[in-house]
Amino acid sequence: MSEIKLQAELRTEFGKGAARRIRRADRVPAVIYGHGTDPVHISLPGHETLLALRNANALMSVDIEGRNELVLAKQVQRDPIKGFLEHVDLVVVRRGEKVSVEVPVQVVGEAGPDTLVVLDATVIGVQAPATHIPDAVEVSVEGLAAGTQVLASDLTLPGDVTLDVDPDLLIVNITGAPTTAQVEAELAGAEADAGIEPSVGEEAETAGATAEGGSSQES
Repeated sequence: MSEIKLQAELRTEFGKGAARRIRRADRVPAVIYGHGTDPVHISLPGHETLLALRNANALMSVDIEGRNELVLAKQVQRDPIKGFLEHVDLVVVRRGEKVSVEVPVQVVGEAGPDTLVVLDATVIGVQAPATHIPDAVEVSVEGLAAGTQVLASDLTLPGDVTLDVDPDLLIVNITGAPTTAQVEAELAGAEADAGIEPSVGEEAETAGATAEGGSSQES
């Protein structure tokens, strides 16, 4: 993953009022800490930071008045309604060190016929070099039959990346695909539990089936 460069400005004002003024200027309040350094309070460009944080585990090179810090996002606070960035906590990382992160799990390939692929873990914890965090971990389901389970220990990890979870963690479960009749029965049961009455057409169809059944019994 390439480094994303951001230009920071030191903050001298704090509190909710100062934070609102920073956001009105299309910037984001942030703090950098870690590796035994004192916390550094900064602001970052709003649009560029929002774009950077769309990538999981984005590696950012932050320029603070000519001094560069390599950082990862530790905590991101967003407005619950509008979604804009309210505050970002950044942790300092060093080249060559490993960090514990969660990366997305990506399913590739086609499982065997009449199967259903159930992704039990959408992300997985790994330890990876700070400058080489994978964008995702792929799990191939090509040709897998119903009843097959893919565990964390079955994954092929890139480079120096190692698992940071229980090796027996279930990642993907391959089950038999339900039949049309099973799907309709489950849907009807769910509607009944929710108190949803069948439509007029469905009632007529059911009544017709009952009548036909009755006629056959009489004959």
